[in-house]
Amino acid sequence: MPSENLKRVSMVEKVGYASGDFACNLIYATVSTYLLFFYTDVFGLSAAAAGTMFLVVRVIDALADPFIGTIVDRTNSKFGRFRPYLLFGAFPFAILAILCFTTPNFSDMGKLIYAYITYVGLSLTYTTINVPYGALTSAMTRNNQEVVSITSVRMFFANLGGLIVAFFVPLLSTYLRDTTGNSALGWQLTMSILGIIGACLLIFCFKSTKERVVLQKSEEKIKLLDIFEQFRFNRPLVVLSLFFIIIFGVNSISNSVGIYYVTYNVGREDLVKWYGLLGSLPALIILPFIPRINKWIGKKKLLNFALLLNIIGLLALLIVPPSNVFLVLFCRLIAATGSVTAGAYMWALIPETIEYGEYKTGKRMGGLIYAIIGFFFKFGMALGGIVPGLILDKFGYVSNQIQTSQALTGILITTTVVPIIFLILAIIDINFYNLDEEEYAKMVRELENRDKVYLDNIDEFKIQKLES
Repeated sequence: MPSENLKRVSMVEKVGYASGDFACNLIYATVSTYLLFFYTDVFGLSAAAAGTMFLVVRVIDALADPFIGTIVDRTNSKFGRFRPYLLFGAFPFAILAILCFTTPNFSDMGKLIYAYITYVGLSLTYTTINVPYGALTSAMTRNNQEVVSITSVRMFFANLGGLIVAFFVPLLSTYLRDTTGNSALGWQLTMSILGIIGACLLIFCFKSTKERVVLQKSEEKIKLLDIFEQFRFNRPLVVLSLFFIIIFGVNSISNSVGIYYVTYNVGREDLVKWYGLLGSLPALIILPFIPRINKWIGKKKLLNFALLLNIIGLLALLIVPPSNVFLVLFCRLIAATGSVTAGAYMWALIPETIEYGEYKTGKRMGGLIYAIIGFFFKFGMALGGIVPGLILDKFGYVSNQIQTSQALTGILITTTVVPIIFLILAIIDINFYNLDEEEYAKMVRELENRDKVYLDNIDEFKIQKLES
């Protein structure tokens, strides 16, 4: 009979867990996709200033990740190690998101300072929620197929949140802008609606999930310097960390520049919501089948195929004329199919690196390893602000005007060529991942034996204490 750590997780709990990423995406996908545009075209910051701010904020946020991960791994509360952060971080996260889309009547410098403060606050709060949320997967089960299943459900809901953001945020913000006669107020009200819904869903996630995996006392001694021990012994973690920075860089660049490409190159601002919708729509069809595809072809082939499909879609988008709306949207769909597949499946590999780290070092560092991953993907996300911002500025982009041919070229390069280069690097990187299915199964059996010995020793200690 399987141990508690290896039992199947109910679909109700999987959906409850997935609601957490749905919540985060309602808020943070809106920030990642539209905040740069909001800063340049509504708030009034220059593209260069906004792009630089994205880099600075993400660097600060990334540097904070390991510290937050260490704190998480030392947490020991009546709610568990990871779940309390969902409960207590939910509403601060929503409030700070609303403040990011608020436009106070300050001077240009005052606006920039305000943007830095609110964006840093939002990013740090997001990390404080997201690191323990991600690590919670590894605490729910050691069963690899269940981890892939949990992750697939999670990514389905995450992309559903992204789809809602991509399609309804432009629709809702435009409706509220037209209703109130104030573009800034329209964005603020839109973020207020999403923030409140997101906070409630995070609390639902907290109430729906359970931490099962045995946590041994040695984990209480986890310290920040353990990061270097992990990078020394945990090759899968090193490979996956690099993969995350690349993939998040590609996705962040594609998402943030998409609104510029459709608005100016295609010349159809009304299609922004449809372009965004097609970026998430494939997830609703593909993600339910990822556990089966994973069993069929294995992790490396799955990721290589997904990355190649993304490249093909972007190459086609580079070639087709922007005036051909059907082909533009079709190419977007092809690229997004590869993107969401790779972007979803890579999360299922993180628990493997946690198990591998415990196997090699004797310490289970779920929070710290998720923080390490977070440290890297935050730099990838920073690329979504700094790269488009600097390239657009270099090619002479001026907001709310008809763009020059040079500016349009800059938008096209940022939309296609830059992501393709990163995707080629991702293919090279993931082929160094050395933890196959057979090795993973052997490793889990060893860890289960260690857990059994640990629990037997605790029981023996309790008996001796009672006898004495």
